[in-house]
Amino acid sequence: MTKADIILSSQAVFTGLGDHPYPASIAVKGNKIVAVGDSTEIQPFIGAHTKSFDFGDQLITAGFHDAHLHLLSGSLHNNFSVHLHAARSQEEAVMMVKDFAEKNPIDEWIIGSGWDSNNWENNDFPHRSALDQVVKDRPVFLFHAEFHYAWVNSKALEVANITSQTENPPYGIIEKDRMGQPTGILIEKAISLVSEKAMALSEEKLEELLTAFLQHAAKLGVTSVNDLYPSLNTGFDLFKKFDDEGKLTARIHLYPALNDELERAKKFRDRYQSEKLKFTGLKQFIDGVVTGHTAYMLDPYVDRPDTKGETVFSLEQLTKWVLEADKEGFQIRFHAIGDGAVHSGLNMFAEAQKQNGKRDSRHALEHIEIIHPDDIKRLKDLGVIASLQPSHLALMPRTSHTTRVDERKYPYLYPGGSLKKAGAKVAFGTDFPVASLNPMKEIYHAVTRMDHTGESTWNEQESFTVADALKAYTQGSAYSVFREHELGTLEEGKFADIIIMNQNIFQAPPDEILNTSVVATMVDGKFVYSNSENHHLLTVE
Repeated sequence: MTKADIILSSQAVFTGLGDHPYPASIAVKGNKIVAVGDSTEIQPFIGAHTKSFDFGDQLITAGFHDAHLHLLSGSLHNNFSVHLHAARSQEEAVMMVKDFAEKNPIDEWIIGSGWDSNNWENNDFPHRSALDQVVKDRPVFLFHAEFHYAWVNSKALEVANITSQTENPPYGIIEKDRMGQPTGILIEKAISLVSEKAMALSEEKLEELLTAFLQHAAKLGVTSVNDLYPSLNTGFDLFKKFDDEGKLTARIHLYPALNDELERAKKFRDRYQSEKLKFTGLKQFIDGVVTGHTAYMLDPYVDRPDTKGETVFSLEQLTKWVLEADKEGFQIRFHAIGDGAVHSGLNMFAEAQKQNGKRDSRHALEHIEIIHPDDIKRLKDLGVIASLQPSHLALMPRTSHTTRVDERKYPYLYPGGSLKKAGAKVAFGTDFPVASLNPMKEIYHAVTRMDHTGESTWNEQESFTVADALKAYTQGSAYSVFREHELGTLEEGKFADIIIMNQNIFQAPPDEILNTSVVATMVDGKFVYSNSENHHLLTVE
């Protein structure tokens, strides 16, 4: 019989095949799990050179798989930018920028994220002049918390050559004052006028970002990710370099833009097909966000009855792209926040089935912040995955949504459990850097439905059990990339992507989920992270 390299044991092993953890051991040989069972069943796998680790009652599960993030831009904002989430006024945000700029005197650009005027006493958008008072000589580029607006200083406008004469790009707004001068607020596609310059990073910097991300992911138990619509135009060669050199400690699934360039996408599909780096599908935006009235609704906004929002591209254009890509066998993921966007996305996928025939396409809708009740069942009927980020319901005050949509829609804001109950496949992610990469935060909000105040829950009928939340974050995400036969559960024959948590969250009070940390992370049968208490036990390779 095969002798294992490593045996991992605990009184709480959650394989993902049931709804509760139980005492078990996992035998690992090379990069695969060769057995899961009790001590008697595992005994034959123990040889002279087998290393055995007993984690007591700490929880062992499959590694987390983040179904929706932005890898390199997330690493940039997480590690090398000013964080403005805690600011409660324009003045506070400006002082944070000033402090960051003074501490980073050689940075060509001052980049940041997380400001949200919905959390300020004065809810008006901030102005470039406030930034000019503290940073005049360098461009400042600050993403809003939702990454659908940006706030810049006058120098950034100058570098991007944005003036009073600059016209709005399609699906974008350069906000201007009554005199026609740019205010420093860029909305939706207008952001790219500055971001394409601010994000033009050197190869050395990009390598630094990828290395930092992999270390961060390993510490949090994230062993696989879906990189959607990368905002840093790297061409994926950096990922392949790391893969070829054996330096990828998380599996990366690539989702470049759905557009007219299907031949280019086919080349990506052929080029990136390793166990660690896979081209998996295409991603595009249907709409924007509720706070900016750019999410596409079925009905007019309550506070802006003149608009229902709009789609990023015409529905005719999006449908054409879907039909062409689906015919070529591509999986498609759509950013769809408003109920109109969700409805339209489902219609496009239904039309693809009608014209191209039914197949195991596993198309997905990302976010789904508002859904019409009639569309809940359609997800299952059409085989469409609901890719959700549970902590998004706590990103900002409820009023950012409730003041904009009719009261009848309140029960259908940030749906979750109802989608699963209706039979839809559900995958969890973070949308990092919009939210923290920490999976515990997503599980906490999925289970508790706690809002941003930390004192009140929201639409509790949409909550998940701990078991279902973990399944959505492991096997649900594995299913979303066609890899449920390799990833997502602890079973014989699957890759040994395994994590150990410092406590059993099935038994902990819900609030304790947030305080749960990862003790060790294994990817491909090798420990890629262990906390200080376990360094004497585990060898991180």
